[in-house]
Amino acid sequence: MSKFNYPPPRGLFRSLAVISFLACAVLVLCPCAQSQSSDDVHIPPMRVRSTSDAPSKNAVPAGAEDRAPSDHDARSVLRVKTDLVLVPVTVNDAMNHPVVNLGKQSFELFEAGKPQKISYFSTEDSPISVGVLLDLSYSMTNKIEIAREALRQFFSNSNPDDDYFVLTFADSPHLLADTTQSIDSLEMKLASATPKGSTALLDAIYMGLSKLHSAKYPRRALFIISDGGDNHSRYGSREIKKLVEESDVEIYAVGIFDTIFKTYEEWAGKRLLTGISEATGGRTIAVDDVRQLPDAAASISRELRSHYVLGYRPANSVRDEQFRKIKVQLAGPAPATPLHLHFKKGYIGPGN
Repeated sequence: MSKFNYPPPRGLFRSLAVISFLACAVLVLCPCAQSQSSDDVHIPPMRVRSTSDAPSKNAVPAGAEDRAPSDHDARSVLRVKTDLVLVPVTVNDAMNHPVVNLGKQSFELFEAGKPQKISYFSTEDSPISVGVLLDLSYSMTNKIEIAREALRQFFSNSNPDDDYFVLTFADSPHLLADTTQSIDSLEMKLASATPKGSTALLDAIYMGLSKLHSAKYPRRALFIISDGGDNHSRYGSREIKKLVEESDVEIYAVGIFDTIFKTYEEWAGKRLLTGISEATGGRTIAVDDVRQLPDAAASISRELRSHYVLGYRPANSVRDEQFRKIKVQLAGPAPATPLHLHFKKGYIGPGN
């Protein structure tokens, strides 16, 4: 049988050359490859968001619930992205009882001093997300039991569909209970809380606002129980007041204030809480007898469920992202019994 010498296939020599080169490369790199195990593989961490980056609507700073606030945490600002501005309003009588029988025609609304047409009106009791901020500084030692009872009254007068988280604050804020836990679980954790340390109220407000970024419901509120002013926060009162003015979170507080103040912080505490809460459309109830605390907490809980919501389309169509002042008043002749209105004082206009 004859043997035939076939010519090598086209490209065979080129393929052999490539294979030889790769074999040499493997021999050269082999020690390096063997020296690196899978445990040494480095995955770069996610880039930390700087203050110049635009935060997402529901972003919560990583670990915000377990640490003191950072200057670089994202800040939530109420910016109107549609042409409809919604303004929650509460109306109370002289006894601080909610007035719930008013109609759309009972209100007048102004932006920057100019009257606006109310095109939306609602009185529904919709569920809300609430952050409870409880003062656990040393000065609360003889008030903590009545404060726990006040929170029980607050929860029992709420909408069953509301969701909550609880922050306590002393030298720094601390997440005591999250929204995934039941009211019974919250109360059990509150039962073991022990007062000590100073009062970082402003840091607690900052942390509460940060946590509400990812709230379940669009309507959000903070409820504060404290017996004095701030004496241990990193943030200042001007910073926090500006932040709450630009947020869409209502802040309510019960302040336990003695008729005779022992320190400057106690004297400033009432003014601080009142200024911050009223800037958001909420209010502060000041009590000089700790036994009044449960009734005050129940009153605020009912008030949170007794809102009017007024909506209007601003006559000012400029997209300037500037703060615009709002004023709401009762229309027509003054009622025989004086009524008190609480509403958000303004909002951030739309941008380009």
